Amino acid sequence: ESSHPLCHQHRAALTGSTGTHPIGSLPLATFTAWCNSHLRKSGTQIESIEEDFRDGLKLMLLLETISAKPERGKMRVHRINNVNKALDFIAGKGVKLVSIGAEEIVDGNAKMTLGMIWTIILRFAIQDISVEETSAKEGLLLWCQRKTAPYKNVNVQNFHISWKDGLAFNALIHRHRPDLIDYDSLRKDDPVTNLNNAFEVAEKHLDIPKMLDAEDIVGTLRPDEKAIMTYVSCFYHAFSGAQKAETAANRICKVLAVNQENEQMMEDYEKLASELLEWIRRTIPWLENRTQEKTVTDMQAKQEDFRDYRCVHKPPKVQEKCQLEISFNTLQTKLRLSNRPAFMPSEGRMVSDINGAWYTLEGAEKGYEEWILSEIRRLERLEHLAEKFHQKSKIHESWTDGKEAMLTQKDYETCTLSEVKALLRKHEAFESDLAAHQDRVEQIAAIAQELNELDYYDSASVNARCQKICDQWDSLGALTQNRKESLERTEKQLESIDELYLEYAKRAAPFNNWMEGAMEDLQDMFIVHNIEEIQGLITAHEQFKSTLAEANKEREAIQAIQAEVQKIAQSNGIKLSAANPYTTITPQSIDSKWEKAMGMVPLRDTALQEELNKQNNNDSLRAKFATQANTVGAYIQAKMEEIGRISIEMNGTLEDQLTNLRDYQTSIMSYMPEINTLEGSHQLIQEALIFDNQYTSYTMEHLRVGWEQLLTTIARTINEVENQILTRDAKGISQEQLYEYRASFNHFDKDHSGALVAEEFKACLISLGYDVENNKQVGSAAWAEPRGGVRL
Repeated sequence: ESSHPLCHQHRAALTGSTGTHPIGSLPLATFTAWCNSHLRKSGTQIESIEEDFRDGLKLMLLLETISAKPERGKMRVHRINNVNKALDFIAGKGVKLVSIGAEEIVDGNAKMTLGMIWTIILRFAIQDISVEETSAKEGLLLWCQRKTAPYKNVNVQNFHISWKDGLAFNALIHRHRPDLIDYDSLRKDDPVTNLNNAFEVAEKHLDIPKMLDAEDIVGTLRPDEKAIMTYVSCFYHAFSGAQKAETAANRICKVLAVNQENEQMMEDYEKLASELLEWIRRTIPWLENRTQEKTVTDMQAKQEDFRDYRCVHKPPKVQEKCQLEISFNTLQTKLRLSNRPAFMPSEGRMVSDINGAWYTLEGAEKGYEEWILSEIRRLERLEHLAEKFHQKSKIHESWTDGKEAMLTQKDYETCTLSEVKALLRKHEAFESDLAAHQDRVEQIAAIAQELNELDYYDSASVNARCQKICDQWDSLGALTQNRKESLERTEKQLESIDELYLEYAKRAAPFNNWMEGAMEDLQDMFIVHNIEEIQGLITAHEQFKSTLAEANKEREAIQAIQAEVQKIAQSNGIKLSAANPYTTITPQSIDSKWEKAMGMVPLRDTALQEELNKQNNNDSLRAKFATQANTVGAYIQAKMEEIGRISIEMNGTLEDQLTNLRDYQTSIMSYMPEINTLEGSHQLIQEALIFDNQYTSYTMEHLRVGWEQLLTTIARTINEVENQILTRDAKGISQEQLYEYRASFNHFDKDHSGALVAEEFKACLISLGYDVENNKQVGSAAWAEPRGGVRL
């Protein structure tokens, strides 16, 4: 019974053990309206649900649409038989009716009758609802949530208060029949109007009887869940039929779309097959043409056309042929799966016809390609000599291109000695290259002579090209000799100043590096933490300044070398290049860096002095904090030791001890200004970013902890005395006994922790005169009668 989801709900309804509504208060009007919505199909209805089902006739009529037929007799036995048939029918649907018998229904037991009707509603109106793997109540709830999700102010979470404002009912109707309701005109603050609007539209246009009363729903804190579920299930069944019809229509449209797609594929096949066959018929005659050409160039043009055909025109047709076969096979498969007749293309457009035409096309291709290659080889033999002449001529002309301009330029006039030497070496290499090309010139002339003897058709252009090459060769020889003489003369003129350039470069480089290093050191950021470090930097800076005079003498000597170079060049009329060939360091850059470095020296002096002042100030802050911290630390340590002694050596009455301790606490609190002063000094230390202090071992954090511990300890000691006073007054313990207890406790509290471990506590009790049994240890001690007559 417990395995069926409806049985538990049914039993709960009969007993009233679950939910907020016992069976006696189930919604009679809703159940009556639901029954009448089905009984009207048989031309009848009920007025009283507990009376009209007693004979079993109308109960059987309610279930008659499913299977059972009633007996028409009016005797009690006939009534009982009809009710039993109805109950058997319900049980046959998998629903077990516990404690419901035919006699109770026949006798008009309202509680049992309503429980039975609720079971019928659950089984035949709600249980079969299924939405996304959920069924019954959960499925109906999910269906409502999905349908009303797009609507504002609607949030269906249950079958009671979620429907109280009426918007959910209107949203269900508007979702399926938007023509019946103007949803945007509804207001959440007018639930009665919303509910009546939904009930009236459902009854008038959807054939769903009015099962609920708007005022009753609004007037209760929690509307009846069973009544809402019964009414909402009618909406589900009313709209599910329309959804099934729409699904069937979609399936029909899908079948029509598939047929149309197949017909389109047939048309596409016919069109593509016709176009491909027409292209093959046009191409074969072109491939069978064997008209000969006179030159290799012309034949190569034909070869290029054929390659263009192979690379550009044919590949798309190959794709079309493959696509045609794929489309044909796909179409046949789709038709076979749809139980449709196979597709038969029109005559001459079968796949076999296309393959045959394609075979003929490829045969023509092969013959055409072989013919082109044989013709090219034949013409190449005829033009071999001419090609050889033009090839060698082209190579020679390419080599001579720009050579006359190179030999006539006067670039050596502004070169340095090293550049002139490089030009001389380059010119020697050119002379060797010129001699090597002598053989090629002679070969060109010999080939031209042979072509003239063989009466080559283009001999005129060959002779003109050969004469131009020979004339140019003679000119290159004369220009080569002239350039060599000019380079050698310039070389001797520049050697006289090369030594000065080299000397300048050797001395300028290290001096320049020294200046750059000096500027880096002068600009270098320094981070120091104490006076010793900044004083070391100041000493190093003073040593650097002592070397500046010697450095200035070296600078003047380097500039004198450059002045001598200028003097020699002017005397001999030599055009010097813009830069020294051995270095990129110019006299101007040396002077500029020197001036910049000299300007950095006073800036460095100022920065070092400022840092020295800062470190002196930081050291003063350290000393001040250390003096205060050492005093405060010693004070805290002394007071902590005093409190320890006071806790052990308390004399006088407890009240006197309490008075003394409070006076002692007041004395300690009077030291608070010293702590605040120390905090101020620590704040200055932090603002100065000082992280070390060699004058003290104390830190502000340790002193804060010590001060808090001191205050806590004196407060705890005062609290203990107060507790002792309370204990003495409450238990009647004398002052002498408390002293005895305190003395024993302090004696055995070896670590002064204020607590005794098990062994210490045991020794303390023995010292007070108690016998402790050692043979029973189960987490607590067993105590015997103390000798003093006191039992704890």
